[in-house]
Amino acid sequence: DDGQLNAGLLGRFTAGEFATKRGRTLVPEGELITPVHVDAIAEAYGDEAVDVPVRSVLKCAADAGICQRCYGMAPATGKVVAVGDAVGIIAAQSIGEPGTQLTLRTFHTGGVAGADITHGLPRVVELFEARKPKGLAKLADVDGNISVEATEKALKVTLTDAAGEEHAYSFPRRTRLYVEPGERVKAGTQLNEGSVYPAELLDIRGRTEAELYLIREVQKVYKSQGVDINDKHIEIVIRQMMKKVRVDQKGDTNYLPGALVDRQVLLAENERVKGDGSDPAEFAEVILGITKASLATDSFLSAASFQETTKVLTDAALEGKTDRLLGLKENVIIGKLIPAATGLKRYRRLEIEPTEPVPRPSAEEIGLLDETELATELGLTGDGELEGFSFGNGDREKAEFSELADIAPPRRDEGDAS
Repeated sequence: DDGQLNAGLLGRFTAGEFATKRGRTLVPEGELITPVHVDAIAEAYGDEAVDVPVRSVLKCAADAGICQRCYGMAPATGKVVAVGDAVGIIAAQSIGEPGTQLTLRTFHTGGVAGADITHGLPRVVELFEARKPKGLAKLADVDGNISVEATEKALKVTLTDAAGEEHAYSFPRRTRLYVEPGERVKAGTQLNEGSVYPAELLDIRGRTEAELYLIREVQKVYKSQGVDINDKHIEIVIRQMMKKVRVDQKGDTNYLPGALVDRQVLLAENERVKGDGSDPAEFAEVILGITKASLATDSFLSAASFQETTKVLTDAALEGKTDRLLGLKENVIIGKLIPAATGLKRYRRLEIEPTEPVPRPSAEEIGLLDETELATELGLTGDGELEGFSFGNGDREKAEFSELADIAPPRRDEGDAS
């Protein structure tokens, strides 16, 4: 959108081969998309809209954290992200810091920016908390044809599906509609002006559409203030919001209906149950606000450090929970090395060795002196005595005072002025 499509491709790995209409490969599968690839795609398709299959953190199936290929290139370095980089911390700071700028900017612009306060930061909070928006827009429940009837007090929109069943929607008279009479719409199409409720969009259009909507809306707020944020940072936050699923039918698993379970954990459990010939659990996608998502984490130490500390610790004690100490916060709390960067287990027994033998310079190259040259430099005679001094064969500490008179410092009289 807004000419930013190609910028969003840069630094991502392809999920499949991408070719021209004639079959010429532009980007192989599993290749990092570089500016050269972006230029080649733009040259091949021009202004035509085209979908390039890329990997995203939203679909990453890693059990803990995110894999390198789903994250791609780190925006800060221009290189593939290193294993151990705290991309979640970077994402939170990349979103939060410009948010602070928005607040400060609003205060300095005066009363003209009143609309920015309403649609700016509160809108970002509304999206990340997955709340029902104030100006709620209605969505089409099914695919069908639109008919509009205007009365004195209201606008009545009727959606007729393929089976001939009618779905009626009523709006105030002055509402701005996004659909026309006779128009064919798909399920999830926005019917009127306003903000979409993400949970409703999730139910109608599914997980991917809800994720893309949240990304677009958050970017819209920041771009209106001239702030550019990489999509990856927003994707990481939304990934945490969509991480859990709700169990509807437990099947032969040990989960209770209504329980919120990590998606990857439940999928792995379903595969195990299927292998035994039993019934897998049925689940529904849910979207949690960042506050609820933080409290729903598997680590009770992390949840307790956030909000409702007493309740979290009490529930953890009653349930006999175990904290696996996989995250950063819980390791900070107990004083352990955080599992990030060089604190990862894979780096702990790392031995660093030179790739090539270290060259040793010769004595001549670094200017070392041999014994004869050193003695000459120090003024030593053949028997090791200083030239001009002879201490004899006896104890050198008992040398006669007269022999040392020449080198003794002049003695200052007590009456001399200091």
